[in-house]
Amino acid sequence: MQFKEIWAITNIETIAFKSSIRELKRLRTLYGGRRWMKRKAVARVRLFDDTIHEAEVHWYEAHSIGKKDVKIKRLLD
Repeated sequence: MQFKEIWAITNIETIAFKSSIRELKRLRTLYGGRRWMKRKAVARVRLFDDTIHEAEVHWYEAHSIGKKDVKIKRLLD
């Protein structure tokens, strides 16, 4: 699901790290970095139709790289 903006990220959890990430090779090839984590959280998002929703979002993150490949897994409201 595509979105315009994301803010108010809460309840951040690490759900996978290091070799337990299936896309580790792709992440290292595209962005570099060594210590990748897959994370999830609840956030407020604005969709392309300008509606605002609470959603569960997932992304990959590495030190000095930041958040990459942020995606909405499901809308909570």
